[in-house]
Amino acid sequence: MFDDVTVIGAGRAGSTIAARLRERGVVLRDDAELRLLCVPDRTIPEVARTIERGPWVAHVSGGTALSALEPHTTRFSVHPLQTLTTRRGAEQLDGAWGAVTAETPEANERAVWLAQTLGLRPFALADDARALYHAGASIASNFLVTLHRAAAELFEQAGVPSEALVPLMERTIENGFELTGPIARGDWETVERHHAALRGSDLEPLYSALAEATRP
Repeated sequence: MFDDVTVIGAGRAGSTIAARLRERGVVLRDDAELRLLCVPDRTIPEVARTIERGPWVAHVSGGTALSALEPHTTRFSVHPLQTLTTRRGAEQLDGAWGAVTAETPEANERAVWLAQTLGLRPFALADDARALYHAGASIASNFLVTLHRAAAELFEQAGVPSEALVPLMERTIENGFELTGPIARGDWETVERHHAALRGSDLEPLYSALAEATRP
């Protein structure tokens, strides 16, 4: 579909995507037929305006509308639904899903091609549903970091190794997010003991909100 791509941006997304395109035999060069913006969301409009009209232009943001790519009309977006790090390579994309947003059949065909070339499982994302989609992704990924930090702080206060949390969190995912523990059992006395132990701490409001949200 695209013989060459210009990857703009060399951060976590840009470096990972560039590595995968090279693996798949796609030529990376300046002035390619696709300009792929892998830059911070707030800079997408500015960078898009520096590109002369003509080539296809796309971005990899989950929360940014296609209008950010104006004045370009040959445009689309592919968002890898995956957390990425510069410490790893293209294998990070294996098995992940990819949100595809396009305004025409031709743009959709090219967006799906890019998603599949990157090793993603493409699915359609409506432009006006981005905020809901991105909020869900943030809860699943970013807030997981927050939860681990909170749990690790309590483990450290209790004098036990926080590393022990990782297998527990991994198994929860492997078990299909089946709810266990005191709330699942309706053991509100135990929950109240948790509240008492956390009373007055910075984590008390977080625990209260999560306990209420977890209640069947």
